[in-house]
Amino acid sequence: MKSQIIEQLGQADILLPSLVAEGLAANDRVKVRMSALQAASHHAQQPDHPATDLHVECHAAGIAPAALTTLIGGAHLAGDGRMAAPNLARLMKEIHDDVTAMIRAVSAGKPSEGETMGARLAAIRAAGTLEASNEIEIARIAKLTGVAQDGADSLHRLVMDLHKSLNRLAAGCSEEILAGAHVFGLHPEDRAPVESFMQGLNETRALKFDHPGLDTMATRSGGRLLIQNDIGTTDAHVVVIAVKRNSVTVTYTDVHRARAKFFIALFDKFQAKWSGLDRHSAAGLGDDNAFYLVTGQYQADSAADRNAFLTALGAALVFLIDWNKARKLLRNWVAKDDAARILEWAARQRFGHRAFLELGGNELLGAAVRNAAPARIGFGERLDQALGRNAAVDFLKTAMRVSSEALSAGQSVRLVRDQIEADLVRHLERVDSTLLTTVLRQVGLAHDVAAAIAHHVAALQAGRPADGTRLAARTGLVERKADRIAIEARKEATRLNAGPIIEQLVDRVEEAVDELEQAAFIASLAPTGIDPPLLQALAPLCAVATTATEAAASGLAAAIEVPEGRRADSEDALAAVVRLIDAEHAADSRERDVTTQVFAGGYDVATSLSVLELARAIERATDRLAGFGHLLRRHVMTDLSA
Repeated sequence: MKSQIIEQLGQADILLPSLVAEGLAANDRVKVRMSALQAASHHAQQPDHPATDLHVECHAAGIAPAALTTLIGGAHLAGDGRMAAPNLARLMKEIHDDVTAMIRAVSAGKPSEGETMGARLAAIRAAGTLEASNEIEIARIAKLTGVAQDGADSLHRLVMDLHKSLNRLAAGCSEEILAGAHVFGLHPEDRAPVESFMQGLNETRALKFDHPGLDTMATRSGGRLLIQNDIGTTDAHVVVIAVKRNSVTVTYTDVHRARAKFFIALFDKFQAKWSGLDRHSAAGLGDDNAFYLVTGQYQADSAADRNAFLTALGAALVFLIDWNKARKLLRNWVAKDDAARILEWAARQRFGHRAFLELGGNELLGAAVRNAAPARIGFGERLDQALGRNAAVDFLKTAMRVSSEALSAGQSVRLVRDQIEADLVRHLERVDSTLLTTVLRQVGLAHDVAAAIAHHVAALQAGRPADGTRLAARTGLVERKADRIAIEARKEATRLNAGPIIEQLVDRVEEAVDELEQAAFIASLAPTGIDPPLLQALAPLCAVATTATEAAASGLAAAIEVPEGRRADSEDALAAVVRLIDAEHAADSRERDVTTQVFAGGYDVATSLSVLELARAIERATDRLAGFGHLLRRHVMTDLSA
């Protein structure tokens, strides 16, 4: 029992059973110690007689016998009716401490009796009987350990009276185990609330694994049921729950403010009213003697609602054990707020974080990075920097879940590591897929420029108005937008340590857009009245360019899905690459048709140059897209081999 913090909370009633037990244990100890004092006195006065052996009595009282054996065997007269003995000062202090423990227990159950007993001990101390020294008058030993016939007070008489009081208190503190809780003096109506709390506690208790904690005590005091749980091992980490009919009051203390806020957040489904997190001080609690206190009030509409709240309280406690340790660990990999959100998710999903810590925690993640992505994630680099925030959080959630499921099922650490490494690889592949989505935007803009050129040529061919100035302005805007996307994609690829193929794909599309924009510019400057044979030769080349951008887009869209394991998408991506290569060959042929027509037709210089340069720019764009196709095929094949 964490008695110091519970007394700070003003909930000392629940301490009574354990204090009575400790008081009775102290009674056993003090009797052995007074016997040792008497035995030492006898040995000092009669050194030729064998020293009294108290080994059996010491073991029964839970005392190490060595110190008392040394004291008795080394006792000797020191002149003037005095005795000296090794460890004597220590023994006198231990006697005083034992009697103090007995008085404390009596005071908890019967304050007026405890006050009287305390005054008697103070009087005995004032008389010098309990002076701590390695020498003592033999007469004082007799007075200390004897019971005077005239009724005069002595330490022995005080111990006897305290023992009687403790026995009376113990009769009202008979212990029972109820659903795993140590309960004392419950009323019939108290059983259901205790069982409800323990139901929740037992549902999640296994998630603490080998960690100590979660011991529960319950008692009836002052017209209410008190339930106390010591959670883990931190001194100031405790919860006391008071139940009076359908009203539940929760008093929770913690040395970590963030963990207290986390605890409160777990009960958002209940209309409980929580106080602010007040800071308190108490010697010996926390690193700076500080702890945080929060109280919650829940007024249930029925006993069933009250019991549901108690069940939720019990189930939540396991997720507080080592919470701050887990949060600090996760903060090495993601932002502080995300670390807390991951732990809250793990608690709500009933996975928790203890298994993750048991299996190595930081080393578990470090091994996954070293084995799965040594070139992608640098030493000390956070996962949210390498994967992106959402992907990093998702990966760490998976690590929590896999650890809990595996440890609960008794699976090997090696299997857990393999699963976590595989999930990290999947997330890295998804990073590449996210970057490919950006490249897909580039390809879409290339298609817009190619379609605009084809539309312009078709208008000229049909004799419709064709605004070259508008074409140049529009495609210039598109080209600048494509440049911005390319810059963004390269920055992300660098930040996320993406594979070199991603940047090469960005480069090829950017070059294709540049060539198409140049073609649009030339088309905007072409003289009016271009002869129909030339336009008839240009139209198929423009159509091929449009088809090539469509093939690039469909192939890229399919490649984005390949890491998810969809075989049909890999086949679609590879088929699109074939169409890109075919388009490049077709563009070569159509560009030669245009060149042949120009040289055979005897056109003026301006017309000839504009048509030739337009055809060459479009053909160069398809060359770039064919290069894009070869890179895309390599990327898809890498995913398939992985």
